[in-house]
Amino acid sequence: MSTVPRLRVLIVDDYAMVRQTIKTMLQPYALIDVVGEAGNGEEALLLVPELKPTVIVMDIVMPRLDGIASTRLLKTLYPKIAVIGVSVHAKSYEVNAMLEAGAFQVITKENAGHDLYEAIQSAAKAIQSDSSA
Repeated sequence: MSTVPRLRVLIVDDYAMVRQTIKTMLQPYALIDVVGEAGNGEEALLLVPELKPTVIVMDIVMPRLDGIASTRLLKTLYPKIAVIGVSVHAKSYEVNAMLEAGAFQVITKENAGHDLYEAIQSAAKAIQSDSSA
């Protein structure tokens, strides 16, 4: 019997209320475990070795270490972790920079309720298929 692996998600956003909202949005999905939260990219980098997320939901604009720099570092250190960028405004230059840093996709926070679950699944499948190739 084959079991579908659970997706371990780390949420990174400088606003606790946004982290809690994303966590609540993902709660109904049986295959997703929100394994942790970080308030900036620096915290995320410290948590990744311990939490071993499959996917990181990463805010683009944050203090200390923003989502673009964090994603670049994370993808260098942990290429098998997928990163999904989220932003309030998703300005084109930020989206492009996030994708160039290695993010799988960027979505707006406004559309996260509709798009995030599918984005997490797609990102995880892409990382898994890259690993098996």
